[in-house]
Formats: sequence, structure tokens, C-alpha cells
Amino acid sequence: MEKKDPAMSDDEYHIDVKVDTAYIPEQSDPESNRFVFSYTITIANQGRHAARLLTRHWFITDADANVQEVEGEGVVGEQPHLEPGEEFIYTSGAVLETPVGSMYGSYHMLADDGKEFDAPIPPFTLSVPNTLH
Repeated sequence: MEKKDPAMSDDEYHIDVKVDTAYIPEQSDPESNRFVFSYTITIANQGRHAARLLTRHWFITDADANVQEVEGEGVVGEQPHLEPGEEFIYTSGAVLETPVGSMYGSYHMLADDGKEFDAPIPPFTLSVPNTLH
């Protein structure tokens, strides 16, 4: 059994990610296979070290198993710095060719002590209302 270094415990670097989604019918055109969704993300630093979000890496999959991979600096033009206990909330969007899809990914973080780590973004569903039961 591997012993953990107490200086590197799981709660030292812990970013919690929560997601709320919405379908945007006024920007969608189902006849043209265009389904627009927004997602609001809450990034909470639950660790012991302040950290900056450097990059994002997304995998967006539609119901036809088409995958878009998106990488880039920051989120919504920012690289938020979060002290322990702080949150950063932002809203962005995705366009799918099907009424249902999913997203997941990670944020690459840099703690103030120089440690780099990834904060996972758990999978979530994008769905036109009443499409899934």
C-alpha cells in the first residue's frame, strides 16, 4: 500500500466544479439541426492554496457521437485567481447538431506555490426539455 505524503494530501489542491445548463430556443433552429445551450459554471477553490486557472480542455459530444475538442487559455477571456474558499462563476455556450449531447473536461491550474494540477469538470448533459425522460 502506497503511503501518501501528508504535504500533498487531496485537500491541498481541490477545485470543485458545478454546472447548470439551459436550452436557448430563441437561438436554436431544430429544422437546421442547430441546438444552442448555455452552461453556467461555478468553480470553487476548496483547497488550501490559492490557484489561477490557466487553460481549459473540453470534450463536447452530440447524440450522433460527433466529438468536438476545445482547448484554450482561461475562460470567457479571463484567468481567474481563486483564494481558498473563493468562487468564480461564468456562463458560456455550446451549439450542437442534435437535441441531446454531453460535455466534460478539465481546467489546468497553477497554485501560488508553483504546483500545477488539473481540476476535472464532471460530465454533464445538454438536452432540449422533454427530450430525455
